Amino acid sequence: MPLQQKIDTLRAKYNEALKGGGDARIEKQHQGGKLTARERISAFLDEGTFEEVDALAQNPTPGGEKFHGDGVVTGFGRVDGRPVAVFAQDFTVVGGSLSLTQAKKICKIMDMAMKVGCPCIGMNDSGGARIQEGVNSLAGYAEIFLRNTMASGVIPQISLIMGPCAGGAVYSPAITDFITMVRNTSYMFVTGPEVVKAVTHEEVTKEELGGASAHGYKSGVAHFVVPSDLAALAHTRELLSFLPSNNMGEAPRRQALMESPLENAELDEIVPDDPSKPYDMRQLIKGIVDDSHFFEVMEGYAGNIVVGFARLEGRSVGIVANQPAHLAGVLDIQASEKGARFVRFCDAFNIPLIVFEDVPGFLPGVNQEHNGLIKNGAKLLYAFCEATVPKVTVITRKAYGGAYIVMASKHIRTDFNFAYPTAEIAVMGAEGAANVLYIKEIQKAEDPVAKRAEIIAKYNEDFANPYVAAGLGYVDEVILPRETRKKLVRALNLLETKRENMPPKKHGNIPL
Repeated sequence: MPLQQKIDTLRAKYNEALKGGGDARIEKQHQGGKLTARERISAFLDEGTFEEVDALAQNPTPGGEKFHGDGVVTGFGRVDGRPVAVFAQDFTVVGGSLSLTQAKKICKIMDMAMKVGCPCIGMNDSGGARIQEGVNSLAGYAEIFLRNTMASGVIPQISLIMGPCAGGAVYSPAITDFITMVRNTSYMFVTGPEVVKAVTHEEVTKEELGGASAHGYKSGVAHFVVPSDLAALAHTRELLSFLPSNNMGEAPRRQALMESPLENAELDEIVPDDPSKPYDMRQLIKGIVDDSHFFEVMEGYAGNIVVGFARLEGRSVGIVANQPAHLAGVLDIQASEKGARFVRFCDAFNIPLIVFEDVPGFLPGVNQEHNGLIKNGAKLLYAFCEATVPKVTVITRKAYGGAYIVMASKHIRTDFNFAYPTAEIAVMGAEGAANVLYIKEIQKAEDPVAKRAEIIAKYNEDFANPYVAAGLGYVDEVILPRETRKKLVRALNLLETKRENMPPKKHGNIPL
């Protein structure tokens, strides 16, 4: 065969690979409001950096139509100049269903990502296992799951759900660090509506069962919900800017767009004098961090705790904060899980933790207790205890009971603990204490109401302040809110070379 003919054959094969399942199926993908696999990769990576792997791979299983690439596009590129591994399932090829060949392609780039220490981003758009392959398809899933597990805490793993993701396919994203879902076009479930109807007789749509809203606001499976494919890709690029490439490195520093003063007098006005009055903790956070920019994680789920990324003088930090504007900022099952997962991610990837504490305790109730508040609350406690990254806590107002301990108190290896003058550090609130300690005295008084008010005032004076804890060294410094940024920046500068080790062990046994 002449050389030119060989070149023409090569080009023809690659051109065929570029078309995926063909023009008609591509058009159908567009009509459904979705980009193709290659369009997604192109929009995600720095221009001209994509290097594809296994573009000509074909499924060796006898029978059926053969496609170059076999339903997934894999390779490497760069985001903001940093290397990333990426795969995008191609719904135009056999519905993006997973074959053993497709799985091997995904595993190959995951293995390389581990070798070089770069993030792995998966764009999921698949009908699930390729049924005609039988157990080989399941074996392919298992190989991916194993690599997800081995890579956990070593390289960032981000899953974008950009179409269907059902059955065994959901467990790979579930093991990864972050899941982004696209509103109206993506869904995740173990069993679909038809199976649900057959087994439980419940009538439910795909969207109701496993759409972006269901997982972003009810189940907590999704960390982010975005309106479109392009929004998901842009959002993921921003997320990567806060993360290191692997667990041996540090997140890139980014110079702030605007100069932020080390002191901000406006912060003095955010925490109300009335301890029962709610306020938005996000307002306080934005008044402290670079460019007032807070990249929130799981915004729609467990609103009584706020978690996310920000920067302080260019340094990436993870923020965990009680939210008094939602359920008074109490810790419940959902908030504890949400906080614990985020803390462990930051610890795994060397991202310092900043904690803003205003917590009246754990949420009481039969439902909470029977659904495992104890073990779930312990997850957050365990995560903070285990974390060896720099940890700094600011107590803004309430810090009561066990919740005070859990929210990165000095007693669980937090490096710096600050408190505002409005802080109330106590076993419980004054009203509760009056009922427990002085109920007989109140009942016997000539004026029980006046006596109760007197006892509450005395309790607040003696205990509901930061000075007892400061006197014992449990609070390092009582600061004015306006000083918060200055104190955090200086603390992090000092802690830059912090080293703290855990006892030798295979792994801990965190409550699950």
